[in-house]
Amino acid sequence: MQVIRNRRTVTRSRSLTLGLTGRQLRLAGATATVLTVAGGGIAYANTNIFGDHQVGSESSKGIQISDDQVIKPIGDRLLTTDGKYMGSTVSPDKRFVAATSTDKNVVLQIVDLSTYKVIWRVGKAAGVNQTLADGTVGQEGPTYSPDGKFLWLPQKDGLTRFPVNADGTLGAPTSVPLAKVGTKSALPGKATYSADGSTLYVPVNGQNTVVALDPATGALQKTWAVGIAPREIALAGGKLYVSNEGGRTARPGDTTINSYGTDVPANATLGTSTTGTVSVIDPSKPSAAVGSIAVGLHPTALLARGNALFVANTNSDTVSVIDTTKDRVVQTIDTQPGPSSKVGYEPTSVALTADGHLLVTLGRADAVAVYRYGGTPQEPVSSIGLLPTDYFPATIATVGSKILVTNTRGIDARGPAVTVSKGFGTTPATSHGTHSTTGSFTRFTLPTDKQIAKYTRVVFAQNGWNKKDVQEAQGSTRKPVAVPARIGDPSTIKHVFLLVKENRTYDQVYGDDTRGNGDASLAQFGKTVTPNQHALAKQFGLYDNLYDIGTNSAEGHNWLMQGDNPEYTESSAGEYERSYDTEDDVLGHQRSGFLWTSVQAAGKTVRNYGEFTQFETKPAGATWQKYYCASKTVDNGGSPSVLTDPSIKQDTESPIPSLNKITDHDYPKFDTDIPDQYRYQIWKQEFEKKGPANLNTFWLSSDHTGGTPDPRAQVADGDLAVGRIVDEISHSKYWKDSAIFVVEDDSQDGVDHVDGHRAPVQVISPWSLHGKVDDTYYSQLSVGRTIQQILGAQPLNQKLAAATPMYGAFTNKPNYKPFTAVPNEVPLTEGVTTAPACGDDTLGRKGAAAMQLTKREAAATAVPAAERAVAAQWQTWRGQQRFTGDSAIPDYADPEQMNRYTWYQTHGWKTPYPGDSMIYAPSQVPGAYIPNADQE
Repeated sequence: MQVIRNRRTVTRSRSLTLGLTGRQLRLAGATATVLTVAGGGIAYANTNIFGDHQVGSESSKGIQISDDQVIKPIGDRLLTTDGKYMGSTVSPDKRFVAATSTDKNVVLQIVDLSTYKVIWRVGKAAGVNQTLADGTVGQEGPTYSPDGKFLWLPQKDGLTRFPVNADGTLGAPTSVPLAKVGTKSALPGKATYSADGSTLYVPVNGQNTVVALDPATGALQKTWAVGIAPREIALAGGKLYVSNEGGRTARPGDTTINSYGTDVPANATLGTSTTGTVSVIDPSKPSAAVGSIAVGLHPTALLARGNALFVANTNSDTVSVIDTTKDRVVQTIDTQPGPSSKVGYEPTSVALTADGHLLVTLGRADAVAVYRYGGTPQEPVSSIGLLPTDYFPATIATVGSKILVTNTRGIDARGPAVTVSKGFGTTPATSHGTHSTTGSFTRFTLPTDKQIAKYTRVVFAQNGWNKKDVQEAQGSTRKPVAVPARIGDPSTIKHVFLLVKENRTYDQVYGDDTRGNGDASLAQFGKTVTPNQHALAKQFGLYDNLYDIGTNSAEGHNWLMQGDNPEYTESSAGEYERSYDTEDDVLGHQRSGFLWTSVQAAGKTVRNYGEFTQFETKPAGATWQKYYCASKTVDNGGSPSVLTDPSIKQDTESPIPSLNKITDHDYPKFDTDIPDQYRYQIWKQEFEKKGPANLNTFWLSSDHTGGTPDPRAQVADGDLAVGRIVDEISHSKYWKDSAIFVVEDDSQDGVDHVDGHRAPVQVISPWSLHGKVDDTYYSQLSVGRTIQQILGAQPLNQKLAAATPMYGAFTNKPNYKPFTAVPNEVPLTEGVTTAPACGDDTLGRKGAAAMQLTKREAAATAVPAAERAVAAQWQTWRGQQRFTGDSAIPDYADPEQMNRYTWYQTHGWKTPYPGDSMIYAPSQVPGAYIPNADQE
């Protein structure tokens, strides 16, 4: 077999790493290193310019991150390793900035702006200055009192009030609860004080209200009903203006989709909300009706200056300017700089300088848009240009002559190493992980207009924007090729299959493949566990430089199905209470729709098997064993009718009407107690009867782990399902014009020596370039854009428009050799303590392996007497993690707890987890709280 190194002639940039070993940039303790960076011209565009860059590598152009960008911000960078920043606020005396954060058990951080160092950290992580039991954080930043003596932290069901010391540190906190309404938590947004400081106004996001509190006692004084999902409040002319991210309440006849129990006016095809509003409250007239002003979609940040109110319409990519003397919109500012798409820039925050420069952070462009504002709401705002920031700027503020930007993801996940344990047959692995986000602050003086024009070119290059990114067919007849250069030109590929798996890194699967850039010591699920994926990589090519962008499943499925993780989900990461997987939350959907709607708009067909679905109706008593036996019966020649026997037949549904129409309702959604062999069989029956659609999307969830078998067996189950699906397609009449992409939704439950976002991918087709090892930088965006290019679909947003299709993965000289699935080497029933009625899977049970397995199973059923109580607590914990059933949610379990549970099970409850002094109960695990869907 010929092996082709598909390397670009690009010099490998040096790696940028924080908190590991070797020649690396380090962070000292809880403070941060300040990096001074300057801009400069970059003479390239389009994402193919990244060549074979690795994420984390640093060159003169900046740092490569996982979402098809290079970042090199203007000004000084303050870098921290305590997770993602949700939002920030500057103290009234301009000496400090307080920021909420999440994902590393630090919920609040205080920075001294004179020293530009973190001086105070609050949370549950080791070494914090102040411990706080509640690990939740709202979508917005904290609030200082007008005199700077108190700081309010928004949390799930209330606020926490801290006294502020003279040196900026915090005193003992006081909890101010906000009551649930039925099952709906309060979920407060950003609080605002009245002009005289006597009242604290709080948008209660989860209950569609605003409340007035006594800031001294926390007593509730007044409640107003407003629009859906209020986020921020601004005070202007004695009135309160409230941004309602979900817009107005539904009216009779409206089409609606749910968001946290509220019916939101929506587009049934695109699956997005259709209104955005600003509520107007006059506190001096308690009985007066609440007014409403229509603005763009997903209004979030507000800024009041004089009689102008600026509203960031995050999902419309605009800023509304409201004249507060008239309470109406007098102009709308477009914040859409990319030449190939008007969607996906996501304005997140607004500031105004003393000399009239309006500044708008564009979260998904990693930039600040600069405008000239004349001082009155009606005077047209003029664009000056763009300034580069770090990864996903969330908040912007002016501090004297300086401008301060808080960046949610900083320089991506380059923080301290993490350890992942996957139990029997594996060893704990330590290296880069997706949850090591390094948030940042960047601070600069506003450049001249001429300098801003130069920085604008930098931002364009960093994003890969080019006016020729999207080229469309002009009606001429062209010879079909695998991946056309122009959208709408014919492709030799008519059927695309997208198989989405769960949570693995490249090293975790392919680290033992010596052809690629792997670390065998991190290959927890190497060739023995994943023989099909290894065989596929050998036959169809090995890709060792592709990155999953999201931290977790809520983000990962968005990146695959939307080509973006909208701001709503980015900012929900501190709680994930409104939603985790945004399939059942209309506010998690961008306005341009989804991969399937873009393919349908191109006149093609789509069929969905579990991907992006939310609801599952599953019969009581439908166990993993029963699904396993049903699939085994069909394997042995039995009737396929056993697959839909009433005792196991389930119903998978999507709340998005356009997706529900094309979904196979017999195919299970995410549920770790349904094996992927069953999913394969359900799909196979329909495939053989009806054939494929043009686009076919799958969710194969066994390799998530956490179900009845042990982790190795579940990953082996997913691997075998992939092999059998490819086998079925490649031996069918559809093979000649098919392409199969196999991806992970994210890579959070593994580690990788290059970067935690690096993940396995397979590109399988007669038209793929067989046998090569491809080092080209790719991401999930590359996969999405390639699928759209093949099927003639328009890119959904600016991220997909800029992404270069994977031209180098394909050839126009097909190789029609089919693939034959490889038998699993790990028993699929490994770790199953109650044997299936049809018998155990005997594969791999030979000699020493059989003895080892027997010992492990015996140990699992013989918990020492001293640990039975703690083992019982873990069983209760497992029942709370939503691994299975109608409410199954991926990644619900905290990783620190999940690792220990797996370890204890596979070591017979006799050995503490590495580094621990004892076997912990779930509540004793350091840094973990229940529940925490942000991690797993």
